[in-house]
Amino acid sequence: MLTSQDPRLAGRVAFTHPNFVLYQFARFFIVLALEMQSVAVGWQVYEITHRPLDLGLVGLAQFLPGVVLFLFAGHAADRFDRRRLLLWCYGGFAACSALLLGVTWRATPRVHLIYAVLLLLGTVRCFNWPASRALLPQLVPEEHFANAVAWNASTFQGAIIAGPAVGGVVYALFRGPAAVYAMAISGAVIAMFLTMRIKPQPAPRPKEPVSVKTVLAGFRFIWRQKLILGSISLDMFAVLLGGAVALLPVYASEILKTGPWGLGLLRSAPGAGAAAMAILVAHWPIRRRAGMIMLWSVAGFGVCTILFGISRSLIVSLAAMLLVGATDMVSVIIRATLVQVATPDEMRGRVNAVDMLFIGVSNELGEFESGLTAHWFGTVPAVVLGGIGTLVVIGAWAWLFPELRNADQLTVAELVPE
Repeated sequence: MLTSQDPRLAGRVAFTHPNFVLYQFARFFIVLALEMQSVAVGWQVYEITHRPLDLGLVGLAQFLPGVVLFLFAGHAADRFDRRRLLLWCYGGFAACSALLLGVTWRATPRVHLIYAVLLLLGTVRCFNWPASRALLPQLVPEEHFANAVAWNASTFQGAIIAGPAVGGVVYALFRGPAAVYAMAISGAVIAMFLTMRIKPQPAPRPKEPVSVKTVLAGFRFIWRQKLILGSISLDMFAVLLGGAVALLPVYASEILKTGPWGLGLLRSAPGAGAAAMAILVAHWPIRRRAGMIMLWSVAGFGVCTILFGISRSLIVSLAAMLLVGATDMVSVIIRATLVQVATPDEMRGRVNAVDMLFIGVSNELGEFESGLTAHWFGTVPAVVLGGIGTLVVIGAWAWLFPELRNADQLTVAELVPE
């Protein structure tokens, strides 16, 4: 029988902990459901309006609730049972998929009704993120946490790969999004069932009273920790400028001349590259010069975004998206390990909520930025200019945050010195 001390399990030691295994399966199914759904929503909205700007509004609708509620979501993750909070969130995702299905069954689907459901979906995601991230350290011992982060990222990217591909194919086969939304409901229900069986080992957490001071504690902590501030703000601005995902329906339909199946492949490609990189890092972890590795990987993200923007070949575009995902995953793993290891358990919910806001700015607001710049300048110039902007950000952050440039090992001893 293999144990966590067996050298054959060095690269996958996190899977010797049953709670982590249940958490990973639940996470896979919920991300799979949401990614299938995102392809269906994007294609459905573009079919209704045929305007790139409306694809940007899809991201904006999901981002806005987080701006209002992220502080309360982080405090909830530190104050209440995180597993129970996750169950409520997964139920909320199922409800949102059911509402999208109901909108689709209308004789004439209205895009404003889709946006209304996306606002609700953004609210659920706002509470899901800090609870899910803060629960992870309670499932494995500290010495196995870096391995758990790498495999957690790999599981996430596995769902990112499968979700868009399955969503695109099902959309094409059933000639509409209804079947995709029905499958998303099923995925959320399975995730709920698996999460019910998790038995985390929570550390004692003081019950702090709800006040402006406690709610804003995550901001204050990150502001003092310049290494954390530099890493999450770098990711925010780089992906905000360099994100091309929102415009993939335009590329698939008008530039690369494919259908929903092509959109599914394009949406899956970054996940495939990211998953491969996550598995690689799980077996050969980043031990030294983590800061410089992060800076160079984000620079690679910008270069690959430019390559995708100018490509007119589906093969080249898929290769560029694979590399976008692979380079981005390096920075994701470094940032996630850094934030979790350097943050006390009683503050992880609030710190992860702030991190969620930064990621939401880069992803959902980045989608709006991409749609808006495509509306102003055209699709291809918007993507190319975004990639160039990412490279500019790299140079600025290397100068502004020497702590990030000089970061070496991602260990408690270095990140939380005595």
